[in-house]
Amino acid sequence: MTASRTPSARAAAAAALALLALLALTGCSSGGDDSGGASSDSAASSALEDASGLAADTGGSRAAPARDQATTLAPQVVATGSVTLRSDDVGDAVADVRTLVASYDGTVAQDSARTDDDGEARTATLVLRVPTASFDEAMADLKGVATLVAADSGTEDVTSQVVDTDVRVEAQRRSIERIQVLFDRATTIKDVVGIERELSQRQADLESLEQQQASLADRTALATITVTVDRTDQPGATEDASGFVAGLGAGWDALTAFAAGLATVAGVLLPWAVLLLVLALVLRPLVRRARRRAVAGAGAGAGAQPNG
Repeated sequence: MTASRTPSARAAAAAALALLALLALTGCSSGGDDSGGASSDSAASSALEDASGLAADTGGSRAAPARDQATTLAPQVVATGSVTLRSDDVGDAVADVRTLVASYDGTVAQDSARTDDDGEARTATLVLRVPTASFDEAMADLKGVATLVAADSGTEDVTSQVVDTDVRVEAQRRSIERIQVLFDRATTIKDVVGIERELSQRQADLESLEQQQASLADRTALATITVTVDRTDQPGATEDASGFVAGLGAGWDALTAFAAGLATVAGVLLPWAVLLLVLALVLRPLVRRARRRAVAGAGAGAGAQPNG
């Protein structure tokens, strides 16, 4: 009997193994479908994360070359200066300054002037831009245009700042290029909206960096010099006011001031004097008539008293 049951037991075991294998395959297929859906949903997020990390990766990979560039690049400096001059003729001095700055291929960025009561220039201020390479020579020549009162100059080394800005601009451009590729490959609205938002932010950051880059380029290429020209004080303005001539002048000034005061008072009183004169002319007959009536009444009273 044992021998007759052996094939049947083997068949049952084989059937059970087949059923277990089928169940295992079904579970694996279901798990694969779920994994594929999750992978599809996170594709855009992974792509954006890769693009977002590109700038940092690029900056990191270029950090060493940037340091090497900073050591080999010619020094980038921002030069500024100021010169204060004094001249008998401010207009002539300003013309000389303009001629001088033109000889250095520079420009007058700003200018302003103040005049006296006669319309003559009393002081003038000019903001000059000259090539940085000619900064020292221009400063020396400006000091000789008129009488030098004061001068000051200084420089700031911005080499590392220039290199750092250049590297950041390049990294940002590479990041934008990669995000644009992802944008072209996007297949869902969700992906398009997310990538477009990231692209707009990166473009705004790039514009800000490019403005910094342009500002540094302008400041390092052209130095800024502020020139102020004041008019020399007229001689004799500080002389001691003493002596006969000075006293005569002071007395004459006092007399004219007194006369001006009297004229002012007369001008104030004249309208009132005219008004009082008119009133006097009108009231005078009335006063006379009143006096006559008073005298006549007194005479009549004296004549009637003895009869009583």
